[in-house]
Amino acid sequence: MAHDIKVSVKNMVCPRCIMTVERILDSLSIPYNKVELGEIFMPQVLSDETSDKLKHELQKTGFELIESRVHKIVSDVKLAIAEYLENTTDRKMNLSAFINNRLAYDYSYLSDLFSNIESKSIEQYFIELRIEKVKELIVYDQLSFTEIAFRTGFSSVHHLSAQFRKVTGLTPSHFKNIRSVKRKPLDGI
Repeated sequence: MAHDIKVSVKNMVCPRCIMTVERILDSLSIPYNKVELGEIFMPQVLSDETSDKLKHELQKTGFELIESRVHKIVSDVKLAIAEYLENTTDRKMNLSAFINNRLAYDYSYLSDLFSNIESKSIEQYFIELRIEKVKELIVYDQLSFTEIAFRTGFSSVHHLSAQFRKVTGLTPSHFKNIRSVKRKPLDGI
């Protein structure tokens, strides 16, 4: 079991808890090697979607997944990035300084950690998040491209258009006209 992935579960206190967790894993078709009090040993890391389903089912029975410290930090970075995008007044400082103000870690550590877990840099994630926000605002059809550029922190409509095309392969105008490119859910970025 040296190669197993260990997932910690809070509130498991008896053999019935083990059986309940095993039933949940079986019902979700999640492979596991062993369940012990407070721990599940799995042959592989769960996808975010499967992990979310497992969390939901465990919570129904009073159990709770204990997220690893690393995944919690990455989640906190994502929340800080989303906050930065939504809060136009804090854009006087750059993204790395904003994240440093929100989290008690050195930015280079956070950047390396984020890249290792997400397989993309913080900056790439931020660009993708911004483009999804732009898509949302285009679909709402209430703002001009200039207003959208300002609201999402682009220096100009030209900069917005260049980034949008780089990520989606379309211009914002073309996206607005066809609207066939589906938006991604934020947890899918």
